[in-house]
Amino acid sequence: MPFKHNASRRHRIGKMKCQVTNWAEYEAGLRRRGSLMLWMTPEALSSWQAPKRTTRGGQPRYSDLAIETALTLGLVFGLRLRQTEGFLTSVLTLMGLDLAVPDHTTLSRRASKRRLPDGRRQHQARGKGHVHVLIDSTGLEIYGAGKWLEEKHGAKSRRNWRKLHLALDAGSGDIIAHVMTDQDAGDASQVEALLDQIDAPIGQFTADGAYDGSPTYDAVTWHSAGAMVVIPPRANAVKRPDADPLSQRDRHIAAINTDGRMKWQAATGYGKRSLVETAIGRYKSIIGYRLRARSFGAQQTEVSIGCAVLNRMLACARPKSVRCKTVTA
Repeated sequence: MPFKHNASRRHRIGKMKCQVTNWAEYEAGLRRRGSLMLWMTPEALSSWQAPKRTTRGGQPRYSDLAIETALTLGLVFGLRLRQTEGFLTSVLTLMGLDLAVPDHTTLSRRASKRRLPDGRRQHQARGKGHVHVLIDSTGLEIYGAGKWLEEKHGAKSRRNWRKLHLALDAGSGDIIAHVMTDQDAGDASQVEALLDQIDAPIGQFTADGAYDGSPTYDAVTWHSAGAMVVIPPRANAVKRPDADPLSQRDRHIAAINTDGRMKWQAATGYGKRSLVETAIGRYKSIIGYRLRARSFGAQQTEVSIGCAVLNRMLACARPKSVRCKTVTA
């Protein structure tokens, strides 16, 4: 990235300043994020109770919509399952609705088995056309002994964590695909799983050097044949001598060897990859850096709901920033 190349003389480089052009709209949207106004549509009221089961087995009492509503409120307001049950009960009472509220045991059990919400339809409904996909991964802590216990009592157990893989639309900033795996899964191995969740054609695919390799290029080409793949090759990468015509990776290597890595980043738009890093920071600051659920299935549900919540919050308020031009004499 550019700041690494300019680290030795960073104190001499002026900080880039930006100006928000839609400040009134953005400020109103930020206030809407903290609003406690809730409403229930007639469709939601009629779908609160689970439909009658036609196969063998017990009849569920609550639909997936009811479970998802309760888990979403608990995640947004940082509540545990018992507090979520009490919060939803009080909200429905104030609204004058005679609806049964799932208890905390039901929420815990259904969160591990329920169908994950599909955010693909929401993204496709907003617009069509080629998308610029940015992907990256981050780690999320899981329940276990903290660092203080390890230092205090000398615990030798290895800390486990989950890895969250995100795919971001560079144009809208929405999270359009996500996959959660264990800590041993490689970044490049989840590219195909992320692309399977994207129905729109890909115009450009941008990722960091951890995704460099033929499997990533093949997965993107299989999804969208004309997609441009922008991944910085490793420092000791060389072109294949027998390749004719040159592949995208070979062209990146030739451009870096000719013009340097900085000009290659500016020419390919690699700097937009910082948007997915910003989305990861937004997830950890709003949703949290630690998973609350204990089982893997419930953790997948928690991550899926967290991504949907971030997309809803971003839809309420999205700034439009332009870079301020400096006038020189």
